[in-house]
Amino acid sequence: MILNPGWRVLDLGCGYGAIGIVASRFVEHVVMTDVNRRAVMIAKKNIKLNNVRNAEVRYGNLYEPVKGEKFNSIITNPPVHAGKDVLERIIREAPLHLEDGGLLQMVIKTKQGAKWVKEVMEDTFAEVIELAKGSGYRVYAGKK
Repeated sequence: MILNPGWRVLDLGCGYGAIGIVASRFVEHVVMTDVNRRAVMIAKKNIKLNNVRNAEVRYGNLYEPVKGEKFNSIITNPPVHAGKDVLERIIREAPLHLEDGGLLQMVIKTKQGAKWVKEVMEDTFAEVIELAKGSGYRVYAGKK
């Protein structure tokens, strides 16, 4: 994960908040979102348990809870069952929520669509790099 001090980060589909909480240690502010109410509740609890003061959790589908907001980075580890339509929306709508030079950083299973995800990212972003590869996963970053 690429993170810099001063950044605003969106953890899209945060689940119980592990990635967003780790990111909060390195950036100015993290907004975590999820469509699952229980996940949002647990993420809020985990923020308190970890004494995180620069993060918040919002309920809603994909970019709906951050309408009109921009971030330096969007990080996401979408569930495999999300389907191609959801993955494509995450990628195609990301530039609307990224500052110039901002990054979409996405974790994807190698055998469950990584090649296709990379192609969609290359069609959407000026620059796409593979940040990590291993244990059946790939991490791609698309730069606006």
